[in-house]
Amino acid sequence: MPKTYNDLYIETRKKLRDSGIAAHNLEARLIIAHAAEKPMDAFMREINLYTSDAVAERALEMVDRRIKGEPVAYITGDWEFYGMPVTVTRDVLIPRIDTEVLVETAVTALKGRKMDARVLDLCTGSGCIGCAIARELPATHVVLVDNSRPALGVAKQNVLKNRLNPRVTCVETDALSAPPMMLGSFDLMTCNPPYIPTADLAGLDDSVKKYEPVSALDGGEDGLDFYRAILTKWRNVVRIGGLIIFEVGIGQAEEVMKLMRLAGLNNVGCVKDTLGIDRVVYGNV
Repeated sequence: MPKTYNDLYIETRKKLRDSGIAAHNLEARLIIAHAAEKPMDAFMREINLYTSDAVAERALEMVDRRIKGEPVAYITGDWEFYGMPVTVTRDVLIPRIDTEVLVETAVTALKGRKMDARVLDLCTGSGCIGCAIARELPATHVVLVDNSRPALGVAKQNVLKNRLNPRVTCVETDALSAPPMMLGSFDLMTCNPPYIPTADLAGLDDSVKKYEPVSALDGGEDGLDFYRAILTKWRNVVRIGGLIIFEVGIGQAEEVMKLMRLAGLNNVGCVKDTLGIDRVVYGNV
């Protein structure tokens, strides 16, 4: 008997729920819409229409992958960050809502003050931070930096997807090394670096440990390697009076702020995330 998209959605939702997946409602919609190759709004409008065996087979394959632990973002290749569509692959971390605090801090710092700022986003991964800033502030110019060529490939897709070229460009270089001369100077630098202590990687949830790139997670013995290197080697690419903003892990804010003060930054402070955790630290050069 033919099935509607809604029938398929209900079946998928039940399988996910029975497997203990908390966001079974949302993930079922994402999976069926992707299997049907429809944007979410079109899928919801057509939810009572009949679907095909091919769509049902694609959905079943994706559900099996999800039940085995693969995050839905990698299964569909699509995610949302700061209200913006983002392409993700296993070459990049899945953007978290905590990181939206970093974007909000940057946008608030520039809005009404330096609307045409040059912004540098180090360890950019998917490019979600820099793209979100560029989308919010249409006069900015943003440079996305990562040492992973596959990650920069994803970042370039997101620049194009959100129609941000040529204001947003990508540069392949290592945040642990000195910046290339051709980068120039910036009014603001953002960075969500790898910050998990190496010994803690083994204790991460399987959905992170088995699927997300370890190079984007491993922050060295105490998790602070990238903060030290960036504050030592990249501080001078930020203009006098400019701002450096980092995301930090739980319990790291005080140590990173101490490193920022030792590097000569002023007006050092922090911003809490939606759970009240110190998540973003900042300081002026």
